[in-house]
Amino acid sequence: SDESSEDEAQMKWEEQQIKKAIKLSQEGFDDDSLCKSQPAKPKFDPSVSLPPVNLEIVKKRLTERITSLQDVHRAHQREYEKYMEDIENSKMSVQELEKSSDAALNYKFYRAMKTYVENLINCLNEKLKYINDLELAVHALLQRRAMRVLKRRQDELKNESAYIQHLTSGNDKPTNGSLEGDEKTQLLEMCEHRRTCRRQVRERSGEAGHHEGMSSDDELSPTEATEFQKSRDNVLEDSRKVFEDVHADFCDIRKILLKFQEWKEKFPDSYCDAYISFCLPKLLNPLIRVQLINWNPLEQNFTELEEMPWFRAIEEFSDSKNLSELKRDDPDQEVLPRVIEKTILPKITAFVKNVWDPLSTSQTKNLVQLCSNIFEKQVLSKNECSQAKEDLMNVVVLRMKKSIEEDIFIPLYPKSAVEDKSSLCSKFQGRRFWSAVKLLSNVLLWDGIVKEETVRDLGLSKLLNRYLLLNLLNTPPGPDNIEKCKKVVTCLPERWFQDLESGSTLPELLNFCQHLLRCARTLHKNNHSDETKEVLLLLVKVKALRVVEDFIEEYKLEHLKSMI
Repeated sequence: SDESSEDEAQMKWEEQQIKKAIKLSQEGFDDDSLCKSQPAKPKFDPSVSLPPVNLEIVKKRLTERITSLQDVHRAHQREYEKYMEDIENSKMSVQELEKSSDAALNYKFYRAMKTYVENLINCLNEKLKYINDLELAVHALLQRRAMRVLKRRQDELKNESAYIQHLTSGNDKPTNGSLEGDEKTQLLEMCEHRRTCRRQVRERSGEAGHHEGMSSDDELSPTEATEFQKSRDNVLEDSRKVFEDVHADFCDIRKILLKFQEWKEKFPDSYCDAYISFCLPKLLNPLIRVQLINWNPLEQNFTELEEMPWFRAIEEFSDSKNLSELKRDDPDQEVLPRVIEKTILPKITAFVKNVWDPLSTSQTKNLVQLCSNIFEKQVLSKNECSQAKEDLMNVVVLRMKKSIEEDIFIPLYPKSAVEDKSSLCSKFQGRRFWSAVKLLSNVLLWDGIVKEETVRDLGLSKLLNRYLLLNLLNTPPGPDNIEKCKKVVTCLPERWFQDLESGSTLPELLNFCQHLLRCARTLHKNNHSDETKEVLLLLVKVKALRVVEDFIEEYKLEHLKSMI
């Protein structure tokens, strides 16, 4: 057993030795392979010399490198530009192909538009005669009514003047041109009846500050009014039938403009080349005139232009309310101004020439307001001088001149004949004076529309100095004279006195101011201090400040200096 245990120990020892030998041999092999895999580092030999390096060589090599890169970049850039050019050419080719494919549709549109315009023009030409006849008919009605009122007023003025002259002369024989007996009495009674009716209406309405003679006296008799309205209704009924057999596409302005709007949106170049914006005002003229058959700008509560269907349709087409920067040069912006210039202003001119009564304040205010709106808000075409506007203003001036010459008559009677305010002479003279004052007020309403020098000539030189002042000079200083002078001063536009030289008034008012000065002196001498102050205030309002200063200094009225 001892031997067997020794043998086992011997065998274990041998195995251990063998394992150690194998392990050592493997480690040696690994070290050899590791040494072989790592190359040996070269050793620096100081005896070997390197090529010389300086800044110029580095700079040269960098420059060469940059040049090489730039050449490559330029080549790439040229290649890129060529590709982009090819893309653009391809896009243009696509567009040309698309256009060529739409040529048939374009031709179809133009052919349809040409046919539509030809049919529209033929339709309007056919209806134009009826429109002209209706327009003339309604205008003739208005003109006859205006002439009837004007003739009646002038006849009554002439006959009343002759009648009063006949009574004051004490001659039993009627004067030449007067009416005989009952006929004369009937005429005067009718005139007085209308005057009484107007007075009662004013009293019921509480109207104050009115003077006899300031009414237009343009009422028609019931028979005349009924006849006029019946004739007018007949014309209006006929006007509604003008386009009753026409499709809406050829008589509805909005639909007509939509056709041209479609053209403009699809082919703007050909639309502009056809100068459609110049053609539309003439094309739409007959259709607009039909809508204006019943339009009378002299009547109360007449329809404003902005409220009419044709105006709104053209305004929407022109888009004149919402101008964008891109549409400032759109020629369609001129369509509405040209319509007003070519269609509306000539119609207004006809009303002024044949229907307008300058003695009517309501008619004058309506006309002035209409012209003001057109000239200020609806600006006329800026590209041309408005001949239509000039014609209208000339007719306005001529009509006012005619009214001054034919409607103004202020008789002069002996002082004894007008001292009694209830006498026929005094009443008649008073009515004629206040009628002239009313015309003065109406004429001066045109200030700012008609040239200022023209308005001053008509109102001050021809009316005030030629007619009114003569009556004022023959009216004794007192409340009546002051009331008349106040009304005259009230009519004068304030802006006339804004830029005057210090202390001076208008040249046309010098005689009027001298009259006020004489009144002030007379009233002061008679110890009417309140009336004197009123007259001086009138002088201050017309900027005759030097006259007031001299008066205050002359009469030692230091307490009145505060009014200057």
